[in-house]
Amino acid sequence: MPEKNSVLSEEILHLKKERNAIILSHNYQREEVQDIADFVGDSLELSRTAAELDCDVIVFCGVHFMAESASILSPNKTVLLPELDAGCPMADMIQVRGVRNVWKTFPGYEIQPVFVFPHEFTLRDIKAQYPGAPVVAYVNTTADVKAESDICCTSANVVKIIESIPEERVICIPDRNLSMWAQKNTKKQIISWDGFCHVHDRVTKDDVIEARKKYPNALLMAHPECRIEVLELADHVTSTSGMLRFASASDAKEFIVGTETGLMHRLRKENPEKTFYPLRKDMICPNMKKTTLKSVLTALREMKHIIKVSEEIRIPAKRALDRMLSIKS
Repeated sequence: MPEKNSVLSEEILHLKKERNAIILSHNYQREEVQDIADFVGDSLELSRTAAELDCDVIVFCGVHFMAESASILSPNKTVLLPELDAGCPMADMIQVRGVRNVWKTFPGYEIQPVFVFPHEFTLRDIKAQYPGAPVVAYVNTTADVKAESDICCTSANVVKIIESIPEERVICIPDRNLSMWAQKNTKKQIISWDGFCHVHDRVTKDDVIEARKKYPNALLMAHPECRIEVLELADHVTSTSGMLRFASASDAKEFIVGTETGLMHRLRKENPEKTFYPLRKDMICPNMKKTTLKSVLTALREMKHIIKVSEEIRIPAKRALDRMLSIKS
């Protein structure tokens, strides 16, 4: 297999040069895909990097909404998604129209569902239910959802974004766990969509207790897409990029990693003297693992699958992203 990967890698590098392309890999991708990439990181971080580079083609090794974000920020470049059916179940839990879902409101810190709506309700319905409440869209959403929103946020800046909004009540979509984490850290009222990441949401308080017993000297880093019961027990709650920074700066030598296991590869590469354990071994996103070296090669060879966001959607979606980026860190 290593020999086969080497041959594939050589062909990819040759075609990449020929196409004037760059390869982006999300932190959750397969190890060999991360290793062939020009840049590895969070989805928005990668899209912003690609927008600043002199290239004609962007090969985004990630999921569909990530390639859309690259297209939003780089409209004159060709964006390729190696695996067309690599989607994000959480992003698909909310659409502008015609999707089944519910939403909740968290008046304080405790979860107190106020509304549970039937399947025909959509983002436009929740906006109609709360007129004047701005919509904060997690970057893990589709382009048309971003276009229907007022401002975007990341897992790292969600509280800062919410605090920057003058209104006292905001709609936060689509992740209920990220909303709960934000609600704990703001006095504003958050109305949350009832979406979730199945990889992070499966982790429970018992998993944390078990990991702490197994690795008593390790610090626990948890992604805010985890349940609030998990986040309350963590030593550090942050995004994947935040985990990389925290692990590098910390004097600790052992860490429990509460996010998709793909991040372990980069953590170990950048911190060879430290040890990392998964919070749960099954924190694996099947969609993130669909991309292979073969599919990257095919994408470059055949120039597929092209992800292009229409101007009708791109312009308002970029406006929501730009508003977020204008908020100083």
